[in-house]
Amino acid sequence: MGFIAAFQKNRTKIWVGAVTLLLVFYLLVSFQRSVLLLLDTNLTAKAIGAAYLVLPIIGAWAMIRELMFGARTEQMARVLEAEGGLPVDDLPRTPGGRIVRAAADQEFEKYRIEAETAPDDWRSWFRLSCAYDAAGDRKRARASMRDAVRLFRSKLPA
Repeated sequence: MGFIAAFQKNRTKIWVGAVTLLLVFYLLVSFQRSVLLLLDTNLTAKAIGAAYLVLPIIGAWAMIRELMFGARTEQMARVLEAEGGLPVDDLPRTPGGRIVRAAADQEFEKYRIEAETAPDDWRSWFRLSCAYDAAGDRKRARASMRDAVRLFRSKLPA
């Protein structure tokens, strides 16, 4: 496999890695600046340094949480693919490449019923998340995927 083929296959992971590295750099600089402000003798600078210290902590927490979410989602997709349970992406598309909303809404009903029938099965929530995403509802897609991750983690051997 050539360099270009490897890049195209792993493009998303490469971009996630690049953005993560930039975020880590930003968090380290923010942390260093907050420490410098905390060491200043001026009380106002100390207060700003203390407030500024919160940003890298929240940023690191959010970054780790999102990376773990992505890794678990990828793990679940591999399991479903091995089982032959991934939803097939055969919905009609517009000339611009977007999924036709009416077709996605019709397909969505099948996965909604499946999730209602098997609420404790992470697989049904994973597929429902894909259906929400196809229908353009990213907020509910993410919430359903979080439910799938929670159920998947509860089924893993300790």
